[in-house]
Amino acid sequence: MADPAIESHARRVLDEVVRAGAHGDLIVHQDASLSLKAHDGDLEEHKVNSTRVYGVRVIKDCRAGIAYSEAADAAALHSMVAQALQNAAFAREDDKEAIADGNGSLVTDDATLCRQDDVTVETKIAAALAMERELAARDKVQNVPYNGVQDVTAERYVFTTAGHTAHSKARLCNAYAYALLKDGDKDVLDGVERTARQFDELDTSVIVEETYARCIALLHGEAVPSRHYDVLFDVECQAALFDAFASVFSGRAARDGISPLRERIGERIGVDGLDIRDAPRRTEGFGYALFDGEGIATATTTLVERGRLVTLAHNSATAGHFGVANTGHAARSPKTPLGVALHQPEIGPGEIRESDLTSGEYLEIVDLAGLHSGTNAVSGDFSLGAAGFLCADGERLRPVRNITVAGNFLDMLTKIVGIGDVQHWNARRSALMARIRFADMPISG
Repeated sequence: MADPAIESHARRVLDEVVRAGAHGDLIVHQDASLSLKAHDGDLEEHKVNSTRVYGVRVIKDCRAGIAYSEAADAAALHSMVAQALQNAAFAREDDKEAIADGNGSLVTDDATLCRQDDVTVETKIAAALAMERELAARDKVQNVPYNGVQDVTAERYVFTTAGHTAHSKARLCNAYAYALLKDGDKDVLDGVERTARQFDELDTSVIVEETYARCIALLHGEAVPSRHYDVLFDVECQAALFDAFASVFSGRAARDGISPLRERIGERIGVDGLDIRDAPRRTEGFGYALFDGEGIATATTTLVERGRLVTLAHNSATAGHFGVANTGHAARSPKTPLGVALHQPEIGPGEIRESDLTSGEYLEIVDLAGLHSGTNAVSGDFSLGAAGFLCADGERLRPVRNITVAGNFLDMLTKIVGIGDVQHWNARRSALMARIRFADMPISG
């Protein structure tokens, strides 16, 4: 249910924008969070936060300006609007950036996205302490430096001078644990995290078991000889790598001349069986979005179909710039200008059984380091530290560490030798992807 106070504040702000001869929209983001961390058997952190931020975007004389406020009194909201109008006066002209049309209303379903969670704080504290205690007691574990439990409820409103409103509310609970293991001169730090709509859907004992199993499996890893290998990324690493290069599909990046795909609509950019979509309406995913940053309704968007680039992701401004349809991918927080972002990317299933993806020799990559510093979304190049396993016919032969995997993201899409027939959610359920086997990837040991 919408907050009457927020609706009143929105009317005040947008009425002032209209009186100034401008158009505008207002984003309101508020969240309530609980964060718990354990250390040496005690609760190291018990943090409860609550925030609310108002962010207005005004457009006057084809110039856009933004401003935000964390206060909601009349003076603060008036100052926010005045600042946005002043910022607009100094912005460059852009006749394509406008306030989206429409005067409807979009509201998410609390019963699906924000279910009641009756688990007590004491139970969550006990879970955090138990994860650390149980991991720390395992053989070769030196300490458990990162662990904890989080519970976040986030709410988002969009109001426009055109009369359109949108409101979403979602709750997510998260638990994670990372352990440092040491055996002689070998050590490894790794971990597992899991996310759910309700805390009682998380099994912290599984997190403990999987974290320890990952660390033990990798502890004695060694580099492999430098050469080209077939590579299978695990579910987490594949989703993370695609996320690092998500901006290549951005209409904003294309408009700014920094997307390598800006002039390739209709061209083949991958193998024939590759389908890449953005599917924001899958409610089982935690990247679910009923509407985008402009309050526009979302829908499944096919970006790549059978290897051909169908479209880029667009907001209203980039769609206007290129003369194409708005795909509902506007991204804006209360503090940032209008951008473009994918919601919930998906790689469609292929025609190869997953068991057949693992034939012959290959490297299974289960950890990537440097995803921010080691990737260049403009060129598509990457060079990342990695760890995993040398495998043959589905069997792990030995652990592998201290290697570097390098290449070009777009080149990878043309070197796919198999796409599995099963899709998998990553741990945060932000991406749903079939696993892919890439050929001829350079590995430095």
